[in-house]
Amino acid sequence: MQLSPSLADDAKQLIESADSVTILTHMNPDADTLGTGLGIYALLKAHTSKPVEIVNVSEDLPVYLDFLPYFGRIKRKIEYEKSLIIGCDCGSVDRFGCDLSGRKILNIDHHASNTMYGTLNVVIPEYASASQVAYRLFEQLFEITKESAVCFYTALLSDTRYFTTNTVNKEVFHVASTLVERGADPAKVAIHFTQRRSLASLRILERALHSLMLYREGKIAVVHITPDDIAATGARMPDMDGIVDYARSLAVVEIAVLVIELLDGTIRVSMRSKGADVSKVAARLGGGGHKVAAGFTLQGRQTQEIVDTILEEISTLGLIDGEEKK
Repeated sequence: MQLSPSLADDAKQLIESADSVTILTHMNPDADTLGTGLGIYALLKAHTSKPVEIVNVSEDLPVYLDFLPYFGRIKRKIEYEKSLIIGCDCGSVDRFGCDLSGRKILNIDHHASNTMYGTLNVVIPEYASASQVAYRLFEQLFEITKESAVCFYTALLSDTRYFTTNTVNKEVFHVASTLVERGADPAKVAIHFTQRRSLASLRILERALHSLMLYREGKIAVVHITPDDIAATGARMPDMDGIVDYARSLAVVEIAVLVIELLDGTIRVSMRSKGADVSKVAARLGGGGHKVAAGFTLQGRQTQEIVDTILEEISTLGLIDGEEKK
């Protein structure tokens, strides 16, 4: 799917009519939401005179992304009143953690589960990352700068898991190539992704893998992180990013599940697959995501109860027996 010029015109009108702009990235941010947001921030700073801010309400941001231009400008709360909101890589408005009542919202995303909460929704599920959507939108409005190219490329690399997901196609490589031409340095970005892990991330990975359990003849893998694991390792949420992919990498595994019990009793679940639509499971449990990468959050539930529910939903939906239900 290509982004229509009329959609770009509508976005341009929204931006031009705004007195100020607030770029929002979702809670517990990943590289796609931050890279997309910072890429847009760089473009608006370069090509407009409007006041622009970028906000993420989370206490912890991924430190390995601190090389991104304007990373140090990210705020914890919205300071502009009545600003236009540009939401990045967020399927539902509640995941921003802000009160957006009465605000105009430009919703930029690629989740099929997006609730279309925006005044204008630029949502293309066929695209590999929100940054790909943002690039295709904003290239029609502004010249792509080096700073924005670095941010958009970083986000694209992350959400394609180094160009290995089933969303990768000719269009993805074309966008990546163009962003490199505009100034993104693939080697530099790769170093920050692969050679800046914290000690806590390795220690929490060890504990998580020690917990690994296999179900349904090894086709489903579940790894579990407890509050004791978090306390013992000093790990933060960004340190746990990517752990579920280790479980998915097992040869026989078709679906991998990571269950994280946080200190406040919240349970976060991440699911990955090699083709099965795990977003269907997440949707039934109040979450969302992509076909092969989805998740949800629950309160007041026991871990084994949640695991049993996930296993039951996978069976009900026929996700591992070749008879996936529509």
